[in-house]
Amino acid sequence: MRACGQPTHLSPTTWQHGGVTAATHSTLFPQVPDSADAVLDGLDPEQREVATALRGPVCVLAGAGTGKTRAITHRIAYGVRAGVLQPSSVLAVTFTNRAAGEMRGRLRQLGAGGVQARTFHSAALRQLQYFWPKAIGGSLPRLVDRKIQLVADAAAACRIRLDRGELRDVTAEIEWSKVTQTVPADYALAAAEAGREAPRHPAEIAQLYSAYEDIKRGRGVIDFEDVLLLTVAVLQDRQDVAAQVRAQYQHFVVDEYQDVSPLQQRLLELWLGDRDDLCVVGDASQTIYSFTGATPDHLLDFRMRHPGATVVKLVRDYRSTPQVVHLANGLLAQARGRAAEHRLELVSQRPAGPEPAYTEYTDEPAEAEGAARRIRELIDSGVPAAEIAILFRTNSQSETYEQALADVGVPYQLRGAERFFDRPEVRKANSSLRAAARFGGNDSLLDDAVDLPSQVRAVLSGEGWTSQPPAGSGAVRERWESLAALVNLARDFAAASPGATLGDLVAELDERANAQHAPTVQGVTLASLHSAKGLEWDVVFLVGVAEGMMPIAYAKTDEQIEEERRLLYVGVTRARERLHLSWSLARAPGGRPSRRPSRFLRGLRPGSGAVGGPTTAGGSGGVERGFGSVGTAAAVPRRTQRTPARCRVCGRTLTDAGEMKLMRCEGCPSDMDEGVYARLREWRAIQAGRSGQPAFCVFTDKTLMAIAESVPDDERELARIPGVGARKLNRYGAEVLAICAGRSAEGLDEDG
Repeated sequence: MRACGQPTHLSPTTWQHGGVTAATHSTLFPQVPDSADAVLDGLDPEQREVATALRGPVCVLAGAGTGKTRAITHRIAYGVRAGVLQPSSVLAVTFTNRAAGEMRGRLRQLGAGGVQARTFHSAALRQLQYFWPKAIGGSLPRLVDRKIQLVADAAAACRIRLDRGELRDVTAEIEWSKVTQTVPADYALAAAEAGREAPRHPAEIAQLYSAYEDIKRGRGVIDFEDVLLLTVAVLQDRQDVAAQVRAQYQHFVVDEYQDVSPLQQRLLELWLGDRDDLCVVGDASQTIYSFTGATPDHLLDFRMRHPGATVVKLVRDYRSTPQVVHLANGLLAQARGRAAEHRLELVSQRPAGPEPAYTEYTDEPAEAEGAARRIRELIDSGVPAAEIAILFRTNSQSETYEQALADVGVPYQLRGAERFFDRPEVRKANSSLRAAARFGGNDSLLDDAVDLPSQVRAVLSGEGWTSQPPAGSGAVRERWESLAALVNLARDFAAASPGATLGDLVAELDERANAQHAPTVQGVTLASLHSAKGLEWDVVFLVGVAEGMMPIAYAKTDEQIEEERRLLYVGVTRARERLHLSWSLARAPGGRPSRRPSRFLRGLRPGSGAVGGPTTAGGSGGVERGFGSVGTAAAVPRRTQRTPARCRVCGRTLTDAGEMKLMRCEGCPSDMDEGVYARLREWRAIQAGRSGQPAFCVFTDKTLMAIAESVPDDERELARIPGVGARKLNRYGAEVLAICAGRSAEGLDEDG
């Protein structure tokens, strides 16, 4: 802890690369910071601006790899640890259970474990379940996991034949309609205005959509989108429910804000009410879900809706080498459209690495075999399999690469498969570890186990773990990888917490399961570009980067082409050190070699020539303070911004309520005007006598001391003192200022 009087400033050596931890490259079990100020250690200047801007509106424009999750979790933790934010009053929302779990895990490691971090749907479902009996009556209808069977039933009712692909596409159209708040009767017009290519005639889609809703109502079930729609309806119709939710949550953080749909934005507005304690984080250049109804417009229009907002731009890339960042910037330099106008020019903070590799193959099997061979070589040279990924445009490309990896004996895992703690072998292993923690003294397996890692290895050996992995791939190998992840976690936990017991590890696993904070599973990751969002690896193989696949063949409009470009940008920025891009000239061996490399690589890969035409100027990092104009924000009085309380003598962050009122440490010297303090106490006694309430209900001693120390000249200065709220300012402000100006309590009493 800093000594009283020691200045608090940020040395560049504490945040420049080597000091700042990259977005997900953090110690597995870091020490909880011992103070609010310690939460800020290691943040770069822009990240620190995010962390200390604790009252909204705040907009964080964060490029890929710039540590946005780090910035916002440290922001929440700093606010909690500094006493500005109550953990139970903060709701952080994001888009995937994995991202929400990671956020909860980080907050726990920073000493802010009571904060709610959830997906939009999870947060809405909890509220809906709680308020449904009161607002609607009865119990909430059953939530269906998959709606495709209901769509099939709707098609049968309408006598419309749909094959499997059409079923999936019609389901997607219904989902889009609901998140854009489009009813069946308006579908045709809305789809035309949005430029959507409907899988069937728009009139048929509208008919299927209407039938689908009828079937749901008839069976008394709701779907995923209904959770948001119904929560919005309840909050709109029941002011008492809305007031209760707003009383619970007073501060909101929204991650991946470029991906919010109109329905999610409406829900957020209802949560907020007339308040502005909102921090949003996003990057328009990573908008890749517009087909689901997501739009970056809410992010790009944030400053228009909130003229007083603070905008912080994060452009220091801690993830990728300069070579990878150069390619990523080059991709966006040729982009067009509104999102491109707001692109961020990334600046790598890492040492130089190898140039991206570009490889052309004769056909798709040859491309898969070539990638598998290179991966085998990387693993043999010491690169962990878990630090390698193969990313492709469509899930249908996965099978070829699964076979190629299996042929060379490389383990792999499919992204989007069953969650780690839900796997049967993990649940069974956790049960065995819990039993061993309780009754280990009677277990002969543990007789020779001298420390925690050896105890875990002994227990899991009974579940099928061995020191060497099984040969080949498939279910046996995947099961072993799960158990090996637990063994490795135990090793890291013991190293971080010497003396930890088996019971301590079980408690850690329980917390991680609740947060969905899974350990790393060894195996090359196979994932679509969409599912790779938010992840990173040391080595990334981007495969199938050819016309017809990237951009995809059905991307026709300028907007669709630009989204494909952004999707490739997301793929490129997943790589930390090495990036391999490849394409094939034909689909099958012996096929016509008619394919060509993606247009997005023109001018970027060696030998592809230069690209003409205008480029957009990239945005630099930094902070833009809020502004106002007559008739907008400046015309509306804004409440005083509450920022972390710091000692006005030594600068230390204050967390004690009494110290926060004094605006100084108890041990720091006071410059209180004793005469003013005596007159204030006398006046307070008179006020308390009139109202028949205790003296502290007028003002506490600490508030009176703070007033006597600052001796404010006007209402604005008085309002800044903790303990002087709007109500007390209106009631007592004139008399307190009169005392500060030299009037006596008796004189005020006579005037009254």
